[in-house]
Amino acid sequence: MSTYERVLDEIQDFIFVEDKPEKADIIFVPGNGYPHMAERAAELYREGLAPYVLPSGKYSITEKKFSGVLKKRECYRKNYQTEWEFLRDVLIKNQVPPEAILTEDQAGYTYENARFSKKVTDTAGLEIKKAILCCKSYHARRSLMYYQYVYPETQFLVVPCIVDGISKESWRDTESGVDAVIGEMTRIIKQFSFMM
Repeated sequence: MSTYERVLDEIQDFIFVEDKPEKADIIFVPGNGYPHMAERAAELYREGLAPYVLPSGKYSITEKKFSGVLKKRECYRKNYQTEWEFLRDVLIKNQVPPEAILTEDQAGYTYENARFSKKVTDTAGLEIKKAILCCKSYHARRSLMYYQYVYPETQFLVVPCIVDGISKESWRDTESGVDAVIGEMTRIIKQFSFMM
């Protein structure tokens, strides 16, 4: 194996985090316009793996509005104002009762998803010892790092979803896959420098 291939393998192992789901106190879904993560969270909820689901998000700070449903528009056709409103609808349509869905509808980026979710769980008096994090496959490491930073005593189980064809197995096959993964590496380096 060449040095180049070894470096790519190390990047791949770092970015693409995945755990086997098990019983937890809550399921977190960082804000986005894809239904896949909330659908997966609903499956895990129906399997009895957590009593609460907390989708998080207002909209992208760069767009200043909810950018819309990015896949499965035929299933989710409402005029959603926030990512949270969209994700809540996905959860409800996938048999999660409204009383099991917590509300965080102000976050504009991943760190705020984690930080504002912490405020919600603290206000609700929930002790989060173990949590499931449903996120995009190549967003897994950055999401995990933020949620671990905000919940330092919590064990996280990452349950990622492939939403746009970019997976651990396929990211090297396309320019968009390489750009997405290298973009995540760059964001991690830049965004986590404030923690040093």
